[in-house]
Amino acid sequence: MKKQLHTYLNRYAPFSDKDINLFYNYLTPQTFRKKEFILKEGEICKIKFFIIKGLTRTFKINDKGNENIIHFGIENWWVTNMESFITEQPSKIYIQALEETTILTISKANLEKAYTDIPKLERVFRIITENMLIAIERKNEHYIKMASKERYLMFINELRSFSQRVPQYMIASYLDITPEYLSELRKNK
Repeated sequence: MKKQLHTYLNRYAPFSDKDINLFYNYLTPQTFRKKEFILKEGEICKIKFFIIKGLTRTFKINDKGNENIIHFGIENWWVTNMESFITEQPSKIYIQALEETTILTISKANLEKAYTDIPKLERVFRIITENMLIAIERKNEHYIKMASKERYLMFINELRSFSQRVPQYMIASYLDITPEYLSELRKNK
């Protein structure tokens, strides 16, 4: 786990073994079973987590009781409910493991301590957050400009291996289309 984290962080800045060991001391490994919730609506999100192995989905339930998937999380991604984590208000979303998922967690207090102990870590998390915001903007732009079929083809082309791990009805929810329409798109691809 430590080596995987080290390789990941080195994508953003050079980290020594000492830096990684120090940061790793602030992290707690945890494993969630398939379908187990990492966060439920109404709970306060007190952690950020780094996915070592596995797959998660972040979703909300709309007024009609339907699930709307906001995003998925895979290996080497940081996932959290940013609003709840920062404001310490109850979450409006769920985060659920779709496979057995091993994560490294860090609390807000420990993250602040890590920023003080390893100053370049704060820059790394800023870059990660900026990249996440860019991804959200791109997704929103695609949803406005693209037809459902185009969104589906882009999703499959850009995330081919990942799309094999997710049930089709969840892909439909993420793309904001019905499972039946997704089935039609897959037939006519």
